[in-house]
Amino acid sequence: MTIVDLGPQARIVARLAESVTDEQLSAPTPCPDCAVRNLLGHIHLLSVAFRDAARKDLGATTDTSPDAAVPDIGPGWREELPKALDELADAWRDPAAWTGMTRAGGVNLPGDVAGAVVADELVVHGWDLARATGRPYAPDPAALDSAHGFLLAAAEDPNRGNGLFGPVVPVPPEAPLLDRAVGLSGRHPEWHP
Repeated sequence: MTIVDLGPQARIVARLAESVTDEQLSAPTPCPDCAVRNLLGHIHLLSVAFRDAARKDLGATTDTSPDAAVPDIGPGWREELPKALDELADAWRDPAAWTGMTRAGGVNLPGDVAGAVVADELVVHGWDLARATGRPYAPDPAALDSAHGFLLAAAEDPNRGNGLFGPVVPVPPEAPLLDRAVGLSGRHPEWHP
């Protein structure tokens, strides 16, 4: 089991969110049928859900499927999102978060798998947000390694079918690790709005 400090990646995502202008909230993202405002809403909800999953504080936040509804941001999102990201990173600094069983998105899973999932979510959705808003993006190397390992294992799992988040987009093996992770997530590394 590898424990990853999610703090650096959470801060990267928070800085990207902070730079989003009101005009960009309706811009398209690499996520189909998802504008920037929906992506930010999803990041907020997953931050709260995985914070609670780390704390083993199971209930409504950890039981809701991410497919339940298209998320949106609330009026206080500019203050609430960075706070949720900080709390998420802090909760996963506890080694106990990475052990035993927990639940997120209504799915029971081992703590170390949940940690890899949240690293993946932060890395890939950070890329989504950066691409949608035209910002440069360099994810935290430890979070990127974790996300890539998780996505690679999911893509190689014969029970998964077409990848975890959609059909895998082929990327040359010599491509940068971020491009390979993005391809494994079902996104095209060259996506632009």
